[in-house]
Amino acid sequence: MNDAALEPVTQDIVVDEVFPHSPETIWKTLTDGELMARWIMPPSGFEPVVGKRFTFSTMPAGEWDGVIHCQVLEVVPNQRFVYAWKGGHEDNVGYGSRLETVVTWTLSKAGEGTRLRLVHSGFVLPKNDTAYQNMSEGWSKVMHNLDAVAAEQEASSTRH
Repeated sequence: MNDAALEPVTQDIVVDEVFPHSPETIWKTLTDGELMARWIMPPSGFEPVVGKRFTFSTMPAGEWDGVIHCQVLEVVPNQRFVYAWKGGHEDNVGYGSRLETVVTWTLSKAGEGTRLRLVHSGFVLPKNDTAYQNMSEGWSKVMHNLDAVAAEQEASSTRH
């Protein structure tokens, strides 16, 4: 066996969807804390401002308290939203292992709607295998939830 087989590999999760909502509606759904709580998890201390730190809380495991530490890295209204996503603990194996990743949302016009591309990058395999598997499935569900919240936003804005 050569050394290359032992080198960690980084892997990204990519979810690319087209939604029948305007970029402005998708943007608001992505960057409004109250709306985020409905499609992903309630953020604590969130503002869509570069440098702003915020957290999500999920199920703790082993030495990890379940807190995901995030920091806004880039904000380009109606186009791009990027934040660091860090969690886990060095002593954990599997669920709750140390994770240092980046979540990038890219919006682009697609006909009457919006193409939304999510790239969650930086999973180190095999260390982050469990997180990669769980979040690969999870992000697809999150995109479905985001679509539903965006649809509600568009419906309520046309009623006013």
